Amino acid sequence: MPSKIRIFFKSIGRKWFILLILLILIIAYAGWVIAENLTPAIVVTIIAMVLLIFSYITRFYKSKKLKRFMKKYYRIEDKTIAKKLGRSLRSVQDKMFELSQKQTKREEWQFWRKEKKWLILFLNRSYIFYHKNTIEKFKEFHHKGLGDKKILENLKEFNIETRAEVKAIEDALIKYERLSEREISVKEREERERFQNL
Repeated sequence: MPSKIRIFFKSIGRKWFILLILLILIIAYAGWVIAENLTPAIVVTIIAMVLLIFSYITRFYKSKKLKRFMKKYYRIEDKTIAKKLGRSLRSVQDKMFELSQKQTKREEWQFWRKEKKWLILFLNRSYIFYHKNTIEKFKEFHHKGLGDKKILENLKEFNIETRAEVKAIEDALIKYERLSEREISVKEREERERFQNL
């Protein structure tokens, strides 16, 4: 039952501005017909504009605070962020989902968008944020021709835990066209190392 109520209020919450515009139109029409006065409609319009601007400012401030917090860590999961910021896990996951949708490659005509240096992945039913230093090191090791196992060993200081994470990072960077070609393949590098050790 509480979930139905919550869904109802969320659906209204997304459409509150449309309902407010309808209310303004009704007040304006009633004010014009009854008293030939638009003052109530103007007052309600000003209040609506202030509320709208305030809602965008608070959303922008919370987003900036979350990004600033995440950038302090090489790798951090959504559960840890929710615990440290005192927010609900659901709200943190929603915000990380929004951020993950904005990390695609910038097109030429999108000159106002910055290229994202960080990466957010959805892995094992949680969102994981990777700092730009982690991604740069990953790209460096990948470009040198290291395999997943070697990359994992070299990225232990960046708190990367499994080979599945390494593979997911590689797949995401390829998907977003942020990973360049290797200068040497993994097999060639392993053969060179083997012959050097002999």
